[in-house]
Amino acid sequence: MLVLQGIVDGILAGALYALMGSGLTLVFGVMEVINFAQGIIVVLGAYFTYTFASHLGVDPFVTLLLTIPIMFTLGYAVYMLLLRPIKRDRVIMSLLVMYATAVVIEGVLDLVFGGTLVEVTASYGTSSVHLGSLDFPNVYLLAFGLSAVLLAALFWILYHTKFGRSLRATTQNLTAAKLVGINVDHVSALTLGIGVGLGAAGGMLFGMTTPFNAASSYDLISRLLVIVILGGFGSVWGAGVAAIVMLVIEDVVAVVWSPVWGQTVFYLVLALVLMFRPQGLFGRRLARAQ
Repeated sequence: MLVLQGIVDGILAGALYALMGSGLTLVFGVMEVINFAQGIIVVLGAYFTYTFASHLGVDPFVTLLLTIPIMFTLGYAVYMLLLRPIKRDRVIMSLLVMYATAVVIEGVLDLVFGGTLVEVTASYGTSSVHLGSLDFPNVYLLAFGLSAVLLAALFWILYHTKFGRSLRATTQNLTAAKLVGINVDHVSALTLGIGVGLGAAGGMLFGMTTPFNAASSYDLISRLLVIVILGGFGSVWGAGVAAIVMLVIEDVVAVVWSPVWGQTVFYLVLALVLMFRPQGLFGRRLARAQ
C-alpha cells in the first residue's frame, strides 16, 4: 500500500509541476531562451497569494483573478522593455537578462518579506479524502484539478486560436513566420506573459503545499529544468508527462527506500534518459530553423 500511496502522491504532485513547467517550456519553444527566472516567478506568485489571502482574507483560489493578470502583465512588460531591444547575441543576452530579472525579484522579496518560511493557508488545507487505506489531501486534489483545467485551456489556445497557430508557426520556423507576416515580437511577448501567468497559478498551489521563502526558487528551478529537459525543450506535452513520471518515481523511492534517495533518483533518471535520448522524451533532435 505504501507503493500505491506513493504513486497517488506522485501523480497529484506531478500535475502541479507540469503546470509550473509548462510556462518554462512554452517560452523556450517560441524564443529558444531558458527562462531562469521561472523559479522566482513561481515564488513571486506564491507571495502574491500569501499577501492577498492573509491580509485581505481572500480565498487562495480567488486570488488568481488578481495574480494571473498582474503576472501576465509583468511577463509582457519584461519582453517589451528588456528582451525586445536586444539586437545582437539574442540567446545569450536574453539568458543574462532573465537571470538578472530573477536576482532583482529575489532581492525585492527578501527585502519585503525577509527569509522566514511562510505558507498559504486555507480552511480546507489540512483535510483529506480517504479511500480505503489511500489518502488524498484536498489541497492536492484541487491542485490537480486546477492544473488540468489550465493545461487544457493552454492546449485549446495552442491548437484552436489564431494566436496559437502563430505561436506554433514561430516555434517551427522563425524566419518563415516573419515572411508570412506574423508579428513575432507580439507573439513572443504574449508567450512570456502566458508563461509568467501560469507561474502565478503554479505559485498559488506551490504556496499551499510547501513552506517557502525567496530562496526556495533555487531548488524549484532546478527541478523544473530537469522536468523540461527530460520532456524535451519546447514540448508542453512532454513537460506534463515528464513531471508526472519523475514525481511518481521520486515518491515511490521515498516511501520504499528513503526520502534522500527519492530526491537523488530524480536527477539520476534524467542522466540515464539523456544517455539514450539527448533531446529528451518528446524533444526534436534538430534545432529549429532560423
